[in-house]
Amino acid sequence: MSQTLLLRLPEPGQEETEWLVIDAAGDSATTRQRGSLTLAAAVSRSGKVIALAPATQVLLAEPELPPGSGVKLARAVPFALEENLTEDIDHLSFAVGRRRDGGGTAVAAVSRGVLQNWLTSLSEAGLQPMAVYADISLMPENPGVTVLWLENDRLAVRRPGNLPFAVELSPVRDALTVAGVIADPLDTAAQPKIPESAVLYITREDWERSEEAFSELAHEFESFTVQLLPDGPLPWLARSLASTDAVNLLQGEFARTTDYGASWHRWRTTAALAACLLVVHVAAQALQIRQAKRETAVLDGQIASVFSQAMPAEPMRDPRRQMQSRLDLIHRSGGGPENFLRTLLALSGAMAAAPKTDIDSLSYHEDSMDMKVTAPSLAALSQLSQVMGKQGVTTAIQSSTPVAGGVEAHLQLRSPAGKQHR
Repeated sequence: MSQTLLLRLPEPGQEETEWLVIDAAGDSATTRQRGSLTLAAAVSRSGKVIALAPATQVLLAEPELPPGSGVKLARAVPFALEENLTEDIDHLSFAVGRRRDGGGTAVAAVSRGVLQNWLTSLSEAGLQPMAVYADISLMPENPGVTVLWLENDRLAVRRPGNLPFAVELSPVRDALTVAGVIADPLDTAAQPKIPESAVLYITREDWERSEEAFSELAHEFESFTVQLLPDGPLPWLARSLASTDAVNLLQGEFARTTDYGASWHRWRTTAALAACLLVVHVAAQALQIRQAKRETAVLDGQIASVFSQAMPAEPMRDPRRQMQSRLDLIHRSGGGPENFLRTLLALSGAMAAAPKTDIDSLSYHEDSMDMKVTAPSLAALSQLSQVMGKQGVTTAIQSSTPVAGGVEAHLQLRSPAGKQHR
């Protein structure tokens, strides 16, 4: 019977991992085990390996992508996620999943260096994964109920019809607030939040540590149920493996390669036919290129004529480039700089009202300002958002992570002009 080794990759700073062997029906064939990757490879006799990566190092999103597939669709992903990224897209690997009914397409982004390190560690242990998923991607979806998974200081949230996401923050109240599961008591201007029905999956150890905190927050939920995971989260996640639509990170340059040498004899007739087709295709392309050159010459003559009529006083050297430069100059004279200065002015006033809050990085693109800040607390971030809101600038907290002496957060600022522009 076919078996699969399902293992969780170690969190940053850890060396031990945990794994589980499951059969073709998705049931556990062994108990959950812990140890090094080398030990996991030694005890497993299965050639099929699936790895679960820490979700804190993977960005899951669901942008609306243009129609298409393959390379064309993959090229559009970095630009669709540009506003959500703080790292250079050249340093990231993007993976595309299934297009969902709502029009969005599930995608995942991870640092190339991080993904390469995972694959190197697995390879050195003798493991060749067929897929690598973010661990929270296997969280089950429950219609009408918000699914929560608390593990140490990481809270994962999956709402019906949406992709899961994770917040790494403590205490529990702050994590639930940042995740939007409960109302923010500091945001007095927000509309009253409708309580959610939720089910919490948690190990016995984590429940003993956080039971009191959840008991104090019970009134914030429409209904609240606790499901203990006596054998840890891995067997629970394994139940969704057979039906998962999780995004496999092994795409593009990291796609699993296959040795086709042994199959050459079976495919050589097809390859010969493909070669003949290629020759015909190249000949047809050569004819099209010749036709395109003739059409280009005609278009160049028409462009020169239009240039002479539009800019008679300017000497014609390269009409295409000169006309493009003039159009770019007209485009830059729009309202973009005014929106930038208006947002920057509002930000300077808000920073004065939020002491000990530092801006680590800042970028401005399409009337939207993205910045990374370090604040002493979530209350300071909330105060910064309120001050910006009074000046007409919408502030959205994209993510937050506790650091020494405070909170590190990724904020997106958008002025009213910017929102109209979009």
